[in-house]
Amino acid sequence: MKRLLIANRGEIACRIMRTAADMGIETVAVFSDADSGAPYVAQADQAVALGGNTPAESYLDIDKIVNAAELSGADAIHPGYGFLSERADIARRVIDAGLTFVGPRPEAIAAMGSKLEAKRIMAGAGVPILRSAELAESLSPGELDELAASIGYPLLIKASAGGGGRGMRIVTEPGALSVAVASARREAQSAFADGTVYAERYVSPSRHVEVQIFGDDHGGLVHLGERECSIQRRHQKIIEEAPCSSIDDETRQALHRAALDAGRAISYTNAGTVEFLVGPDGDFFFLEVNTRLQVEHPVTEMVTGIDLVEWQLRIARGEPIPETAAFCEPHGHAIEARLYAEDPTRDYQPSVGDIHHFEVPSAAGMIRVDSIFPFGNGSATVSRFYDSMIAKVIAWDTSRAAAAQKLAQSLTKATIDGIPTNRSLLVRTLGHPNFLDGSAESDFLTKHRPSELGRSLLSPSDTARYAAAAALAMAIERRHLDALTPGVRSGFRNVVSQRQRTTLTLEGRDLVVEYRLGRQGRYRVAVDGDDMGGVAVRGPVFGFAESEGSTEAVFDLDVGGLRWRHSVRMRGDSIGVDGPFGGLGFGLSQRFNEPDTALIPGSLVAAMPGTVVRVLVSVGDRVSPGDPMVVMEAMKMELVIKAPEQGVVASIPVAAADAVEVDQVVAVIDVDDEADAAD
Repeated sequence: MKRLLIANRGEIACRIMRTAADMGIETVAVFSDADSGAPYVAQADQAVALGGNTPAESYLDIDKIVNAAELSGADAIHPGYGFLSERADIARRVIDAGLTFVGPRPEAIAAMGSKLEAKRIMAGAGVPILRSAELAESLSPGELDELAASIGYPLLIKASAGGGGRGMRIVTEPGALSVAVASARREAQSAFADGTVYAERYVSPSRHVEVQIFGDDHGGLVHLGERECSIQRRHQKIIEEAPCSSIDDETRQALHRAALDAGRAISYTNAGTVEFLVGPDGDFFFLEVNTRLQVEHPVTEMVTGIDLVEWQLRIARGEPIPETAAFCEPHGHAIEARLYAEDPTRDYQPSVGDIHHFEVPSAAGMIRVDSIFPFGNGSATVSRFYDSMIAKVIAWDTSRAAAAQKLAQSLTKATIDGIPTNRSLLVRTLGHPNFLDGSAESDFLTKHRPSELGRSLLSPSDTARYAAAAALAMAIERRHLDALTPGVRSGFRNVVSQRQRTTLTLEGRDLVVEYRLGRQGRYRVAVDGDDMGGVAVRGPVFGFAESEGSTEAVFDLDVGGLRWRHSVRMRGDSIGVDGPFGGLGFGLSQRFNEPDTALIPGSLVAAMPGTVVRVLVSVGDRVSPGDPMVVMEAMKMELVIKAPEQGVVASIPVAAADAVEVDQVVAVIDVDDEADAAD
């Protein structure tokens, strides 16, 4: 293995390249048009353009991937995770082309690729399973209801060909079944090019526990311990840890044995993960085998000291499982948090746009960050075409409590300018009593409102202080740039200045900062009418540093005799402020709308760029609050735009398959007036 093509993108491509480089293996990146400027492309020794933007046009096109390997002279292909990583057809194509596939044999992938077939195999191997059944497209509504009733409600609808929470829906009553099945089927088809779905008995509360296994071509098969991944949103993991602290040793050993039984049943080779559902009484059931490297593999690496990608590459080139497998007892505790570009307070709505500054503080090597985005200034884009994960942040310490505290502190202090993220939700979850005492289960984010967990980490007074820092930094910079008299420092006044006003935006609302500079160099500041009193700016406020289109200043803000150090970065209409309580991103409010940008009353707009999947209403239809009107797809997820008020559909300016931009009108409702509503 001399030259390795990574058939993937983003942080996993960067992760594989790091280990390959350490092993003296050259790397080849592939990229779509949307990823042409992505950092992972520059990190590789070579790169091949796939063309297109959507996954189907690029990373899911097997012909393009194999042709890229032949063009670049690669002798091996690593699929990463997601995309083609669990497709037996690419493994066969790679092997038929005389190349090495870094993963299990095609037969094992095919057997586990259908989760229904996987359940049949595991039942034969004595591994406990849940009741389930395939929901064929040919089933009539009556047959669908009958099949679902035979399994029993509540149900979980799942995509047979994929994972990562794609194509999953919970159904609690028969009336919601057909809509959920149709939606899950569309999402599965989009994400995995396979719309097959099945129904499984939904167990709640429960825990999600998985076991890492490795097999080689010489008959070796080992496990490297378990991970707990119970904290999930939309059936997708967001916090993972190793080892699992919520099970006893007897259950732990039984899980390890069952995972090895599963691996032996399909003669498994290379890296794999056997996933289980653990019920409240300690009983566990087989969920699936992920025939690939997992997103959360770093927590296993940090507690075992084993580089799992290195093991993958060595096994793929015919080596036996390393002797270090003999020591797989975990040392300490590791917790991973997935940092997503999304807003938990708005039903996890994905965010798209540019990140202008990204940095996560470390603690003596105890914090690991796997990300596609480079640290520091420099714009990087979160694309609407792919998953919205920005980074994985992993903390290790000798105890679980210490690891959780360290990870929460690192995320709190992180700098992420430009777009909303789930950082606050992660920090609050890591510090929640139910998480810390080990009682949190897979319904944690159902029991505890994401709108509360996801709100800003800063108190109102801290937010006001950060807003004051942003407004004053902009004011001082403007005066400094406009200064015409040499030798007179910026901000000098013979008389008290007139009151100035700056309107910032934060989480969809305006913050009005009013300030006036007095004779003693102190500002009188009020934020949203609340007087902060005298505020002084101290430190290097005049030498604003320029970096790739952004301006940055670091200074102390003195409020009521207490000083705090702040860093303010300005880039266009984006202002990022870092201080003692973490980071906060503001925007500049546009005081006056352009005449042609005013929306017609009753307009519903797209909250982010995407593609229209279906239009569910017609002009003239009457709608009530909450009625679904337009279904969009963005970042591989379906987003439903619902009627906010009662009225009549006045216009639908979009159709299925239309590409729409953020704030584009997709429907207009002629809203009932109060008299109509009363009738």
